[in-house]
Amino acid sequence: MKLVKPVIVSTLALAIALVGGLAASAQSASPSPAQPAAPEIHGIDPANLDTQVKPCEDFYKFATGGWVAKHPIPPEQSRWGSFDELALRNQQNLKAILEGAAQLAATPKPASETPVQAVERKLGIFYATAMDEKQAEELGAKPLAPYLEAVAAIKDLDGLAAEAGRLNRAGARAFVSAGSQQDAKDASKVIAGVFQGGLGLPDRDYYLKDDAKSKSIRDAYVVYMTKLFQLVGDTAETAAANAQTVLRLETAMAKASMSRIERRNPKATYHPMSPDELKALAPNFAWAAYFDDLGMPKVTTLNAGMPDFFKALSDQLKAEPLADWKTYMRWHVTRAFAPYLSSAFVKAQFEFSQVMTGAKEDLPRWRKAVSATNGALGEDLGQIYVKKYFPPEAKAQVLDMLHNVKAALRDDLKTLPWMSEPTRKAALAKLDKIDEKMGYPDKWRDYTGLVVERNSYLGNVVRSNEFETKRDLDKIGKPVDRTEWGMTPATVNAYYSAAMNEIVFPAGILQPPFFDPKADAAVNYGGIGVVIGHEITHGFDDKGSQYDAEGNLKDWWTPEDAAAFKTKGDKIVDQASAYVVDGDVHQQGKLVEGEAIADLGGVAIAFRAYQLSLQGKPAPAPIGGFTGDQRFFLSFATVWAQSIRPEMARMLATIDSHPAAAYRVNGTLEDFQAFSKAFACEASSRYANPEAATRQVW
Repeated sequence: MKLVKPVIVSTLALAIALVGGLAASAQSASPSPAQPAAPEIHGIDPANLDTQVKPCEDFYKFATGGWVAKHPIPPEQSRWGSFDELALRNQQNLKAILEGAAQLAATPKPASETPVQAVERKLGIFYATAMDEKQAEELGAKPLAPYLEAVAAIKDLDGLAAEAGRLNRAGARAFVSAGSQQDAKDASKVIAGVFQGGLGLPDRDYYLKDDAKSKSIRDAYVVYMTKLFQLVGDTAETAAANAQTVLRLETAMAKASMSRIERRNPKATYHPMSPDELKALAPNFAWAAYFDDLGMPKVTTLNAGMPDFFKALSDQLKAEPLADWKTYMRWHVTRAFAPYLSSAFVKAQFEFSQVMTGAKEDLPRWRKAVSATNGALGEDLGQIYVKKYFPPEAKAQVLDMLHNVKAALRDDLKTLPWMSEPTRKAALAKLDKIDEKMGYPDKWRDYTGLVVERNSYLGNVVRSNEFETKRDLDKIGKPVDRTEWGMTPATVNAYYSAAMNEIVFPAGILQPPFFDPKADAAVNYGGIGVVIGHEITHGFDDKGSQYDAEGNLKDWWTPEDAAAFKTKGDKIVDQASAYVVDGDVHQQGKLVEGEAIADLGGVAIAFRAYQLSLQGKPAPAPIGGFTGDQRFFLSFATVWAQSIRPEMARMLATIDSHPAAAYRVNGTLEDFQAFSKAFACEASSRYANPEAATRQVW
């Protein structure tokens, strides 16, 4: 729903919203009155294990096989894992908050409200409107009418670009995307940036691959477009022809688009130029009209992320009839706003998503309404969430662990045999400069200017998008605000930003299985400790390592160290590329390289931090038959317990920079020799491979 802008962020996991919702957790059911309640477990649950599998044969199955067997994928899910289970619990908590707010919003507004009441009323109105299925059915396609009429009124290419700007501001993106970004070469400044866009499928590869599955997805896409064109008034014949027009235009745009692997190189997407130079590069797109109607301030310099795409788009705009481009615009308006309309639109969208993800049923309306409200008013909702569900003691405990993990990496950097002193000095300076954000922002966003009304779900969504677009564009030309957060407090995820040189851990992830204040240290270091290590390592992966301590895109490596680092990275790429996701589909090693490096670094650093936490004392006695070291690795694997439908597995192999869940455990531990020692794996074991040392980075 929100404006998607290109920021340099590496996350622990793909955003939950991409894979759809989450179903009710079996663990949330009340025990039968006829039986005593099960004991509360803090740490490793033996029921999660599959002891028929030996840990040195397939540790992922050994550690998670029991959990997977007890947790089949719910019909509305494309995947289901312990990660998703926690996200569901968070959504249930947010639902309870929002239902209370909706009750408040249903009461007459008093002459004066406290600021807290005003926030709750706004949240309640947004959520209640999102939940109002009766209103959505009565309105049908009517909320789309002003946007479709504006497209119909376009007379020329200047008008086309201007309308693209207005629609981009509202959340319907066509042709390109634009917004603010940190200047990659001067991280203290915020500049304007414009980037490739305009595709309806998740990635350029879906248009370009000729395998049977890719062709079937394109066929389903045409069916989807045809249905939506009919829902906005086209005849069946016209709708089918319009769908083919859009596919043809988008295919040409896809051919000119940079791949995800190419875009992983930040130098390849940094091309500062003046607006006049951009106009000369791509003269048939009316950039001034687009920027004006988007609401971008006047600038003298901007970053044109993908010049070749813009040039090709300019040529295509001139070559194709204006009527076809208006059809393309109608499609992107309808596609973007369909989730907020009547059931006919929502059903058509879900039927296409089934092809992409394999989900058997659509999400319940409340799940979507919670996500939309969190997207629109996330920090208002987050303030209430953290007061109820995130005690200060938890924040303090995790911060202590974070400092231990950083200390472990600091010790490691001081002794790395392959790193020279000049690079070592710069690496230590960068580590010491990493900003730490834990739980929630110190400065909350102000949504006072966002108007929320009861008369249209889409209206609230559009005003939210316009509000966020303005907030984003207003940053251009001003100093970087280093207090800003890129995730809401209730999010089950974490991230590292290279441009900000910061690690961010929302309160939503600081719960079991990642963190449990009542669990032993081995379990917590194997969970949230590895997450912390993972995010810190992103500052030194193949992409993050190109940024200095201040967040500038700057080379701080000696040539010899850079070559040694690349050699290790290339070995990790080869290892990841060999992993089969589904049938003939392999992981893209170059796409997942950064996350695979961060997984390996995260485990290595967190394991050392766990050892440091013992302060030289003897290892604790085994618990449940497992030593502290073994419990560390079991906790790490538990986080990635997951089943996934083949359709979703194939899609993630195309678009996701994160490795598959099983690989994140087995592939990582094959490269970490302390695991083999902890479980006394024989020399013939996959985890005792002497080649592993050549891939160990940190």
